[in-house]
Amino acid sequence: MKASQIVPPLVLAVLFLAAWQVAAATGFLAETLGLDPLLVPSPSEIAAALYEDRAVLAENALVTLWEVLAGFAVALVIGVGAAVLLHLHEPLRRATYPLVVASQTIPVIVIAPILVVWFGYGIGPKLAVIALICFFPIAVNTLDGLRSVPVPLVEMMRTLDARRSRILVDVELPASLPYLFSGAKIAVAVAVIGAVFGEWVGASSGLGYLMLQDNAQLETARLFASVFLLSVIALVLFGTVALLERLSISWR
Repeated sequence: MKASQIVPPLVLAVLFLAAWQVAAATGFLAETLGLDPLLVPSPSEIAAALYEDRAVLAENALVTLWEVLAGFAVALVIGVGAAVLLHLHEPLRRATYPLVVASQTIPVIVIAPILVVWFGYGIGPKLAVIALICFFPIAVNTLDGLRSVPVPLVEMMRTLDARRSRILVDVELPASLPYLFSGAKIAVAVAVIGAVFGEWVGASSGLGYLMLQDNAQLETARLFASVFLLSVIALVLFGTVALLERLSISWR
């Protein structure tokens, strides 16, 4: 990555943190928001919470990270499989695709309590919530990629007596990889939202669970520290998928 890509956002972040620090330390931010200064921690107080409570934060962050990775993996398998199935069967796609789109109008935070009632407080409901959030961008983008192959190319493969499975493997799946990675980057970035929703509804560990405890106990600095760690997890996972994209489709 070039310096011209790193420096501008880095400078902007530093300026934002500096302004936040001054506004919080002087009491201007709390006064403006009409809140007690205890509820408006400064970046330095959040950094102190990150260090002082590093053990409990790390323990819960690992729980959330595991949930995100597992839920994303489930969504990846089901999303790609569904996209291939809908691509190969036109009548099935016409019948189910509108329903898939309509399913996204239901807020996941509404579904989460139902899943907990059905399946209890284990990891299952959390994986289901994460997979539901991640499924749509993966499936839709992969399906668009599979359908992006020029028709003359498919016809040429058919004239060479290529089977349908051969066309899928040699032509359509490789062509869909850029679309798949685009959907995967969106999905992995929002997967942490699903993990937090699941932990809010029913959990005994994880950053979402810790946030609820800190909110009840007015541990505002550590609450912001948990939010910071969630952002770090999302950024690292996004960068990892982007790196895999670069390595996998270097021909692009």
